[in-house]
Amino acid sequence: MKLQIKYTADPTIVQLEAPVVLVKGNYQYSKGDNTQDSPLAGELLRLPFIKTVYFSANFIALQSTGNIRWEEVAPELVGQIETALSQGEALVYLPGEETQETAPKRIPVTIYVESTPNPMAMKFVANKKLVSRPYEFKTIEEAENSPLAQALFGFDFVKSVFFDANYVSITRLPRSTPWEEVMMETREFLRQYLMEGKTVVKVAVSEEDRPKGLPRLGDIYSKKIVALLDQYIRPAVSSDGGNIEFVSYDKETHKVKVVLQGACNGCPSSRITLKQGIEGLLREQLKDDKLTVEAVDNV
Repeated sequence: MKLQIKYTADPTIVQLEAPVVLVKGNYQYSKGDNTQDSPLAGELLRLPFIKTVYFSANFIALQSTGNIRWEEVAPELVGQIETALSQGEALVYLPGEETQETAPKRIPVTIYVESTPNPMAMKFVANKKLVSRPYEFKTIEEAENSPLAQALFGFDFVKSVFFDANYVSITRLPRSTPWEEVMMETREFLRQYLMEGKTVVKVAVSEEDRPKGLPRLGDIYSKKIVALLDQYIRPAVSSDGGNIEFVSYDKETHKVKVVLQGACNGCPSSRITLKQGIEGLLREQLKDDKLTVEAVDNV
């Protein structure tokens, strides 16, 4: 089954045409919709840049959020869809047909790459959830509970590995192989690993949401700081392939300590982020002009 890519007058929409009828009727799915009758639509909508999926007769139309160029991502995406169709995947399962639970098991995985403000770090984003909370590994010894991180440390250029939600941020060693030479190999390794359904991180049933070493939040002031970081700062640093974790607040010195993880750790612009971004926000929201923010390496 070969799909022909057709770029439309609307730069956010691409149309994939098949030589045969794929589905009877018209079906449209958007983010947040119930896609139980269409596993393929569900997988496509997990990609952060896809807004709407439309099936009709012999074509599939995809609408993006507008922040990507279809010419750059459509060819690889088509390959994934063609593979799914060749394995007998239906676009839509009608009542009485195989459902998502009874359909042949498959794990279609797409990985796309994003640069980060840190020139040493690259962000690899998957169309599936990888972990329920952030994990950072700076050595292969630290990665004893993460088979994927251990495998990545097998590459001689890897300095640290960071997982969060649906992406992996990898920081390379100074003076190691440039990203331009190893980026595609790394992306394909991750895609194959995830397609095989291998474990990312071994999680204990009793594991707490907050990483080990971070404090239990007792006082109200610390909880306010964490809430502000979660609401205003974490989404921004996450989009850059990193994370921020609250460590402590000293009432006497008005000092807030945080840990920067992933691509944010060692980023040349991290000091600006700390002073102009985080520190300024906390001072304004908490009405405390004496408050300062300091990044520490460990908790």
